[in-house]
Order: sequence, then C-alpha cells, then structure tokens
Amino acid sequence: MNTKTFASQADLEEKKVTFEQLSEHAWAYTAEGDPNTGIIIGDDAVLVADTQATPAMAADVIRRIREVTDKPIKYVVLTHYHAVRVLGATAYKAQQILASQDTYDLIVERGEADKASEIGRFPRLFQNVETVPAGMTWPTMTFSGKMTLWMGKLEVQLLQLGRGHTKGDTVVWLPQERTMLSGDLVEFDATPYAGDAYFNDWPQTLENIAALKPLALVPGRGPALKGEAQVQKGLAVTRDFVSDLYASVKEGAAAGKDLKAVYRETYARLKPKYGSWVIFDHCMPFDVTRAYDEATQYRDPRIWTAERDRQMWETLEG
Repeated sequence: MNTKTFASQADLEEKKVTFEQLSEHAWAYTAEGDPNTGIIIGDDAVLVADTQATPAMAADVIRRIREVTDKPIKYVVLTHYHAVRVLGATAYKAQQILASQDTYDLIVERGEADKASEIGRFPRLFQNVETVPAGMTWPTMTFSGKMTLWMGKLEVQLLQLGRGHTKGDTVVWLPQERTMLSGDLVEFDATPYAGDAYFNDWPQTLENIAALKPLALVPGRGPALKGEAQVQKGLAVTRDFVSDLYASVKEGAAAGKDLKAVYRETYARLKPKYGSWVIFDHCMPFDVTRAYDEATQYRDPRIWTAERDRQMWETLEG
C-alpha cells in the first residue's frame, strides 16, 4: 500500500447540500457523504439533531430552516459526542441541548481529546474553526433509555436502542410518521466510522431500529432514505460492513496475528465490496484498530488523541 495522506487531510472538495422534506414534520440536510443534520418542525418549535462541526457551518442549516419556517429553534439533540456533530451547537441559540447520560459521560471523559483529534483529521469539516467557542458543547438535559418531547401535538421520542457507533447513541423517532434521525448508527454509501464503536452490540442495535419499521430515515452520512425498502437496505448494508469487518479482525486476532497484518488482510477483503464508499480509506485504520482492541483486550474504546491518531496511522499506513 502506498503511504496515504493522514486521515482526510487531502479531502478538500466542497460538497453539494440537499435540504428536503421526508415526512410532514421531518427534514434532512445532507451533503454527499459529509455529516448530515436532521430537522423536526413541530407545532410550536424546531428541533435540530446533530449540529454540524462549527457555528459557521451551522449557519447554513439555519438559513435553510428559515426558508421553510420562522418557528424558534428550541431544541438541539446530540445523537452522540463526536466533535463534528456537536461543536456547531451555539449557533442555534437553543433553549435545551438534549443528550443521553452516556453521551454526557463521554464528553466529560474524552471530549477535549476527541475534539483535538477530529479537527486534525478533517480540516474541511471544521470550516471557520475559530468560530467554535472555547470548551465543550454541554447538554443541558440528559436521559437514559427513553425521553418523550411534545412539540405541540407532535410526539418526538429520543431513544437509546443499544450501543453501536458509540456507547451513547441516541435516535430521534417520530412514531406518528415512522420517521427516524439515526445519527451515525446508520450510514448509506458512506463508510461507518467505528473508532469508538461496540462491534458486538452494533448489529443488534440495527435490528432494534429495523423492528420499528421506519418509513424514512436520515442517516449520519449519505442521502436520506425514503420508503421502508430503502431504509431496510440502509440498515442491512451498515450491518454487513460492521459484521464483515469484525469477523475478519476476530479471525486474524484469534490466529495470533498482529494489528498490522490483520489490517492489511481486512482492508484487502473489504475493499472490493465497500471501497467505493465515501471515507473508506479514512475510516479503515481507525475501524480495524478498534475492532482489534475489542477482539483482544479492550471491551470499551480507548480515547483517541491527536498523538494516538498519528502513531496508529504511521503503524498501519506509514
């Protein structure tokens, strides 16, 4: 393998944004495989799930929202703790920032380290990073398992359906419209980032989503999924990737191979099927490293720092 540019530092191409309505109250802000934002327009207020990476980028989401409603943006939901999802939050001036207690705990434990790591990996996704206020994005309200918001007569459920992408993963579910904002538990035409994942749990969590039979779903990356068949396809391809990668890594680890050998083998196995997905080369070193950790000795993900990122990249791609 040739030495690759670290993470996504060579990724400089602007992506085209799509803003579309998925159901009576739900909208999707998607950008060709860049991180998505989901929007719920209730009877009296607006909810935004996943904020974009900086306030400057969040301003574009707000501009799109204002094209369709002048209702106040009262709620921001963090589906998980990653910097690219949460650091734009201040732009919305929301009354409440909602997250699972597990997500709150992860921000306490690793928010600062993760922020430095992600900004180093993804320069383009942190446009005008100087607009990010100092410190972390802190939830003002947390829950465990399930929380229901009533936006007038619209029922909005925040659900923890299991661990997957992180231990704090939360989905936003509109039971009346069977529409879901999934965060990075589901991706479409985009490689799941699994550096903080629970590989053993993730497939079952996707089954739990499938059991709700969503009719529309905003994934973490990739186009919005419309209709039950397309949603189920999105769940299936995400599950296949996670399962294929973990099976390959477990097999290598059980045979006593080191991380570098397991990485080369797993990369070669997955490339034909998944190599065309957005950020495949970016994600694979992080994903395989976490899978190897989980298959060997680390039940919980280790904290990524900018320094650990570089060391890992040197080991696997240098």
